Amino acid sequence: MKSFSFILITLSFLILTSFKPSVQEFQGQAFYFSKSKMELGTWGAKMSEAQKKQIQARLKNRLEKTFVLSFNKEESVFNEEDQVDAMSGATDTWGSNFSRGEQYKNVKENVLIQSQEFYGKKFLVKDKLQSIEWKMGSESKQIGQYLCFKATSLVPTAELTWYDFSWSDLRPAATEKKTDSTDATIEPIVPEIQLTEIEAWYTLQIPVSHGPAEYWGLPGLILEVSAGNTTILCSKVVINPTEEILIEAPDKGNEITKSEYQATIQEKMLEMRNNRGRRY
Repeated sequence: MKSFSFILITLSFLILTSFKPSVQEFQGQAFYFSKSKMELGTWGAKMSEAQKKQIQARLKNRLEKTFVLSFNKEESVFNEEDQVDAMSGATDTWGSNFSRGEQYKNVKENVLIQSQEFYGKKFLVKDKLQSIEWKMGSESKQIGQYLCFKATSLVPTAELTWYDFSWSDLRPAATEKKTDSTDATIEPIVPEIQLTEIEAWYTLQIPVSHGPAEYWGLPGLILEVSAGNTTILCSKVVINPTEEILIEAPDKGNEITKSEYQATIQEKMLEMRNNRGRRY
């Protein structure tokens, strides 16, 4: 009887220890909103304040956006929330061709996978994450309930907006120069690389190397980042929500690299310009 009781107790212990409560993988969601300053260049000097306000209202959905960053320890998915045109109530079809698609980052594997759609054609951009050499300082500030520290960097502007397009991209740049001598050899001109200053604020209270958009690589979640004329600020963070978050890379579209995608856009826009017979 004693041996039977011992066996029963042993079996009960083994059964109980085999059914361990499931521990949810560390996950979170960060909600961001971005604001960009409207740059009208030389055209702005010719406009009245009323005209500027009208244009700003018309472009509100391009200047102000909301995003969600879903993440675990190694992966993240960054998505823009759908918006409608502030004036017409329609979606921004033209702007969507040059906006950031669903963005997946894996900081452990140094992998970027981003879905892009350009005039109805789907692309799956696969590349390495943007290299950012952060300079971390001691300056701090509070963002919501999180203590954040400042970090700065300089990044080539084109690398931050590789999915975007400007008509100036099609203007032929000078590629060679000559000296005063007519017999002098032609020397190539190295194009100047434009850099954008980045200011980021991250919190060690959420120890993951994620951040919105192209930004990552700090020892804590990036809650605020300013680059050029755009600021992205986190409004809410949810850690380990009740419902499990599905974090998966997009998998539909023609596989392509960032540089190949840029070349594809420029080729298509050049074709459109030539067909219209217009100069920009």
